[in-house]
Order: sequence, then C-alpha cells, then structure tokens
Amino acid sequence: MRHEELKARQRKERENHPPNLALRVHRALSWLGKAESSEDDDSRFIFLWIAFNAAYATEIDENSRLSEQETFKAFLKKLCDLDTQSRISELVWNEFSGSIRVLLDNPFVFHSFWEFQRGRISAEDWQSRFDTGKRSASMALAGGNPAEVLAVVFNRIYVLRNQMMHGGATWSSQVNRDQLRDCARFLGKLVPLVIEIMLDNPNTLWGDACFPVVQA
Repeated sequence: MRHEELKARQRKERENHPPNLALRVHRALSWLGKAESSEDDDSRFIFLWIAFNAAYATEIDENSRLSEQETFKAFLKKLCDLDTQSRISELVWNEFSGSIRVLLDNPFVFHSFWEFQRGRISAEDWQSRFDTGKRSASMALAGGNPAEVLAVVFNRIYVLRNQMMHGGATWSSQVNRDQLRDCARFLGKLVPLVIEIMLDNPNTLWGDACFPVVQA
C-alpha cells in the first residue's frame, strides 16, 4: 500500500483515532509521501527514516530512556505481535533472498567494520561478529521470528542512518551506493506496512508522540 491509499484511509478514520496515534500517523504519512516523490536514493532513504522515526519515537522520562535502537526494536516487536495477517513475516521472507541478504553481506553497514577501520578492534573480531550477525538472522528466519530478523537488519540500517545524518557521506556519491539503494528499497516496503498496522490497531497504547503540537 502506497502513501495515497494510506492517506485516504487515514482521512476516513482519523476522527476516531486517539490524539497520539493521529499525530504519529499524520507525520509519518507526510514524510512517506515526500519519500515516494523523491527521485534520488539519498533523499528517499532520509525521508523514509524520518517517516519511521515519526511512527515509533516516544516521549520517555530521561531517567528511564532506552537507547534509540532498543526503542525501535521494541516498537518492531510490538508491530509483529499485532500483525495478525503476517504481512511483516511475508515481507521478511520475500526480501530475505533480496535486499535483506545483500544488507547482511555488506560490511559497510556493519558497526564493527568501522570499529576495525578506526583501529579499535582486530580484523578477526569484526569478521567474527559479522558472521555471527548473519547466522543470527538466518536462525531467526528459520525459527519464524520476523522481529529478530528485523532487529538484525535495523542494526545495519542504523549504521547507514548515522552516516547520512551526521554528514559522513556525500550526496549522490559514486561510492557505497549499494547499501543506500537496498536500505531505501527495504524501508520503502516496510514503512507503509508500519503505518497500516498502526491504523489497524488504533486502541493500542502507542505512547506520547515526541514534540506535541503547541499552538503559538
């Protein structure tokens, strides 16, 4: 389902949505629409990440704040539990031989690879961790656990997110394009599913959205 269809559904149902869900979905859809209209992978990836962030980010007391990765992993686990139609499982199965497999085989989106480049760990250490991550994803897939597969995949996507958002890449660069294309492709399929499942479950506790709307 694409932005146009999701937006049409949201317009029909939003009056019955709790305020926090309504705000999350409204914001996520705005960025998804921008991503779908973007003509380059750099922009598409950035806008898709913001759309995903708009959907999951929650106001949490600083004393109990989880790391960002733990927060979105818990969010993805919730979505998988709510996905009674197994849409996420189907996506993971269909993509495992495609964009997911390519991401798992790409060292440039693996945190320990960059730790090795900085001289903080040995080549043997990063390679061992790399192989373990791929085995973990394969075992999670074999065990029918899409949330665990997504946890491994998002570890990779998050590395690219950090590289892009912190200025560690050049727009429309000639290098490292494969991971950008594959991450954007996967997020382009997952983010609409995320929004759709949230719309399917308006009474679920999604938590307070970050930066609520405040009238001037």
